[in-house]
Amino acid sequence: MAAVLLALAAGVAVVAVALDPYRLVRLEFSRQRLSAGLSRGGIDVAGHHWVYAFSDDAPADAPVVVMLHGFTGSKENWYPVARRLRGHYRLVIPDLPGWGESERKPGEDYGFVAESARVDAFVRALSPARPVVLLGHSMGGGVAALVAARHPRDVAKVGLLDAAGVRFHDNRFGADVLAGRNPFAVADDASLQRYLDIVFHDPAAKPSIPWPASRGLIARRRHDAAFEQAVLDRIGRGPERFLPGDEAANIHQPALLLWCRQDAVIDPSALALYAARMPQAAQVMLDDCGHMSIVERPDAVAAAVTALIEKPSAPRP
Repeated sequence: MAAVLLALAAGVAVVAVALDPYRLVRLEFSRQRLSAGLSRGGIDVAGHHWVYAFSDDAPADAPVVVMLHGFTGSKENWYPVARRLRGHYRLVIPDLPGWGESERKPGEDYGFVAESARVDAFVRALSPARPVVLLGHSMGGGVAALVAARHPRDVAKVGLLDAAGVRFHDNRFGADVLAGRNPFAVADDASLQRYLDIVFHDPAAKPSIPWPASRGLIARRRHDAAFEQAVLDRIGRGPERFLPGDEAANIHQPALLLWCRQDAVIDPSALALYAARMPQAAQVMLDDCGHMSIVERPDAVAAAVTALIEKPSAPRP
């Protein structure tokens, strides 16, 4: 009887995966979250339902660290760093509205300005009593810069990692964006591999996505193509594309600027552009990694974040 039940269960699983191969991706994300010691939460804030990973496995007075992912990314990108910070700080890692498991609404604006307002509301909802340490990667870095500049009472310290929002030196990625193309677009196996090759430099860190999980991921990215292009047009070509860098001069909190020297997406020249506006920021340039510093070099990123958090802050005015 047990053998029959196992066979039936296996058959149901095969059918479920055949109908929805992206289920394998979701299962892998759940495995990664549990392996990192994180829980899953949800909250309705700023007109959207947010899904986030979190850990309260830290002293009650430990700093709250909020981590924002980048364009086409999700909360899972931060798990390697979270694994190294868990137990020391309270961690909150959301899918930004429009991305991952968080809610997306037709016709809504998901650019830098709109997302920054939503993130500030999210921060106040989850940490109403004290400001947070806000970390942002890539697009999330541009969002974090605006939140820190516009809502300084809600952000104690800020980290911008491979952050968008400034006019960096010309590269292939930037040229494609300005031409109205999405260099991250995924429609088949070849473009999925090209996407991974763009964002990763270290072959050892590049994820392997076997079939049929790859089929599910490709289908999901094809479904999201119009949404991705609309967001990229706004943050990469629209009038707000350099707003994070412009407003970075209003960031006076302790700050971290971290890049990888081989970043083929946000050229490393962006670090100096942000630093010119944020002279108080610690600067970290990592070697032998690309755009995905938080996956390729999680030990170094966690160490830099820890240094930011543990450095004593000057009294706030």
